[in-house]
Amino acid sequence: MLGVLRTASVRFAPRVRMACRGFVTKYTESHEWVRIDGDTATIGVTDYAQNALGDVVYVEVPEADTEVEAEDVVGIVESVKSTSDIYSPLSGTIVEGNASVVANTKLVNKAPESDGWLFKIKFSDKAQLDALLDATKYKQLIEDGH
Repeated sequence: MLGVLRTASVRFAPRVRMACRGFVTKYTESHEWVRIDGDTATIGVTDYAQNALGDVVYVEVPEADTEVEAEDVVGIVESVKSTSDIYSPLSGTIVEGNASVVANTKLVNKAPESDGWLFKIKFSDKAQLDALLDATKYKQLIEDGH
């Protein structure tokens, strides 16, 4: 999703949540979090990503009932520094785009791993979850400067 962040030279203290109320949270190398609840996942940008982006000024999220494949572009996050495509880390059907972040883009900066989520997807291939990082591996990725 946020390939521009891979080259960011600014280092941030990693803040990674291990789990949230019984949900399983995984991460992508492009700095999205994926909170899994049954066959549905909620997806947003990590705290690390929002720090690297700076102030978010525009967000476009996918529409409900849209069929997507993993790595499809499903939206946009624009900040004062750059514009980044949002990629779906999983294949499936979009359940909901977060209208709150469209109306109040500051949620992506203020609450990136809670109220600032971007979209929910009913995923169709559980095997894709195996390609995602757990919190320990994601923290290591950040510490390694990716």
